[in-house]
Amino acid sequence: MNKQHIHIGVEDASRGYERFIDAWNKAETGEIGQTEIHLNFENFAMLVSVLTPKRLELLKTLRQNGPLSVRALAKQLKRDYKNVHADVASLETAELIQRSEAGLVLAPWDVIDAHLRLVA
Repeated sequence: MNKQHIHIGVEDASRGYERFIDAWNKAETGEIGQTEIHLNFENFAMLVSVLTPKRLELLKTLRQNGPLSVRALAKQLKRDYKNVHADVASLETAELIQRSEAGLVLAPWDVIDAHLRLVA
């Protein structure tokens, strides 16, 4: 069974374009490998504004407990519903969480691989 894996980091847009072109060229020659999913931010400040400690805790809770309603998630986290709702909305926008057909919130990733390069 393949695990759902996402790479998160800070990356220049030109590097993302290079990776896209490389994948396109491999696909044209029939070298289709495992799909890579990347979520890259322009800078570190943007990354930490989306992946706050509370939101990382929210993702971990969803992975441990499975799909939950926002209300049940807030109760599990012992946090205010309104704040959890806002965090869910931000993580949905970043496509780090999804909604099931029943409207429950779920984290589709088995592995979130975050990289930060401190040297230019």
